[in-house]
Formats: sequence, C-alpha cells, structure tokens
Amino acid sequence: MKKFLAAGVALLIAATVQAQTVELPNTTIKDLNSNKKIAFNEAIEKNKVTMVSFWATWCVPCKKEIKNVREKMPTWKAETDFNFVTVSIDESRAEGLVRSYAKSQGWDFPYYIDPNSDLKRSLNFQTVPFTMVIDKNGKVAYMHSGYEEGSEDEVYSKIKELSK
Repeated sequence: MKKFLAAGVALLIAATVQAQTVELPNTTIKDLNSNKKIAFNEAIEKNKVTMVSFWATWCVPCKKEIKNVREKMPTWKAETDFNFVTVSIDESRAEGLVRSYAKSQGWDFPYYIDPNSDLKRSLNFQTVPFTMVIDKNGKVAYMHSGYEEGSEDEVYSKIKELSK
C-alpha cells in the first residue's frame, strides 16, 4: 500500500512539474468571431496570464463553469489583469451551434473551435470541462479536469499568483 501511495504522489508531482514546462502547441483552431483559422499558441496574448476553458455544447458542467466564470469576471478583472478564452471541442458540423450558443450567452471574450480534436490530442486531455492557465511566458502553469461549483475560485487563485 505504501508503494502504491508513493507512486501516486510521484506521479502527481511529475504531472505538476510537466504542467509548468509545457509549450503551447501551434495546432490550428478556428476563431468563431473572425471565422479565421489561427495557431493556438498565437491565440494566447504574450506577457499576459490566460485562462483557457475547453468545453462542448453537450457538456452541462462546461456551460456551468463558463457561466460562473463570466459572472465573476467583472470582479476578477478589477483585481487582476488576465485573459479568458474558450475552446469548443465540438465537431465541425456543430460550428453554427457553438457560435449561436456563445452569442446567446453574450460572450464578450474570444471563443474558438477545435473541430477535429487536434488541439485536444496535442494537449493530451480526455474529457471536458478541462481548464488550463497559461503564464506570462506562454507556458502551461496549471491544468484541471472536471468542474464542481466553486472550483473556478481555485483557478482564479492560480491566476492571481501568476499575475504578480
């Protein structure tokens, strides 16, 4: 049992260290505001902390997380200068649905689609919601899978720490 626990702790430490050194892939995604394709690493503003929320139109927890983040954005933005973007993992045939959902929700932040899951494969995650925080140097500093009510506050704590 102790060996199993030690292996689990080692794996957790390795994952945390890896998250802090991962370069952003140049995988192409589609900007649904401009209707243009862009490399993911170019979609992230340099010298600014960015929260990226991966979601899908069929994912209820994803929508809840984005809604809660959006509601807290005015307060968070008053305290900390950072960006928030979303990337849908829906298939290309759902592009119109993704766009209309974002517009119906009044999203005033960039939203993209990864229609063939190329970015998802590049970042090696399996499920949504999947949230990551990118530091000012363009490196992945934090990753989180799943969503529970209030867990966006933990993500924001990491954003504040990285923004100093």
